[in-house]
Amino acid sequence: MRVRSVCAKVLPAVTAALVALPLLTGCVVDESALDTKPITVKVDKQPEIAAKLPANIRESGVLRVGTNPPYQPNEFKDRDGNIIGFDVDLMNAVAGVLGLKAIYSESDFDKIIPAMQGGTYDLGMSSFTDSVERQKEVDFVDYFSAGIKWAQKVGRGIDPNDACGLRVGVQSTTVEDTDEIPAKSEACVKAGKDPIVKVKFETQDQVVNAVLLGQVDAFSADSPVTAYAVKKTDGQLEEVGPLFDAAPYGWPIIKGSSLGPALQAALQYLIDNGQYAEIANHWGVEAGMIQRSVINGAKG
Repeated sequence: MRVRSVCAKVLPAVTAALVALPLLTGCVVDESALDTKPITVKVDKQPEIAAKLPANIRESGVLRVGTNPPYQPNEFKDRDGNIIGFDVDLMNAVAGVLGLKAIYSESDFDKIIPAMQGGTYDLGMSSFTDSVERQKEVDFVDYFSAGIKWAQKVGRGIDPNDACGLRVGVQSTTVEDTDEIPAKSEACVKAGKDPIVKVKFETQDQVVNAVLLGQVDAFSADSPVTAYAVKKTDGQLEEVGPLFDAAPYGWPIIKGSSLGPALQAALQYLIDNGQYAEIANHWGVEAGMIQRSVINGAKG
């Protein structure tokens, strides 16, 4: 579902209907200042799992990971510029099972997979949605189940299945921007109703701010992102409507690489021994936990 400075302006190409709106001012949500800190779980190297690694990675002692913050709570920066989040804590634990140290490098989202294919990274970690189309280019080790979830200010009574004429915030280039809202808006028009006014923002914290400031009526985002925003806005926001289009998040790796079975086995070890649930609960994303790690779990 992914893609994705605080309190920046609305993107200029948003929509003509919002040209008259003032720029976002006054920081409502500063994700870097939130009180959720990284968690380190106890995990020991498992030699039989580490033996599955490609020899070059095992001998290097490091796992090179490409990522693209900010995308709270999965990967974002704290006030000191460190990359933290659910994905980071989970990958650190996976690396521990494999006897490796995870090294994170920031990249543009759409450059992560090409850079991995070119040998710069061993894998990507940026809330990638595993899809049949993407599986043509890479393999995915699935680690989470996410869907699309809407949020509104408490008590607004918005129905995501009947949002015709409303202003809905999305993060630019996410599936909510490219697929979900356009499809819902098209259905409105076909029914003879006003289209949904899609309002695009550069980052998710800008989307949340817009709802809190009343500049949009609701926002649509990946379910862990929405859950985290609700948790961190002190009762000002609430989730609304059903979970749409549940799909797995996965770590993209080179197609056919033995890194896939190694990551899969390491993740399953964490699931079976409770560290996975400990990390997910810490970040408030337990609703998307999986029970079995698979490779390329997305189906057509």
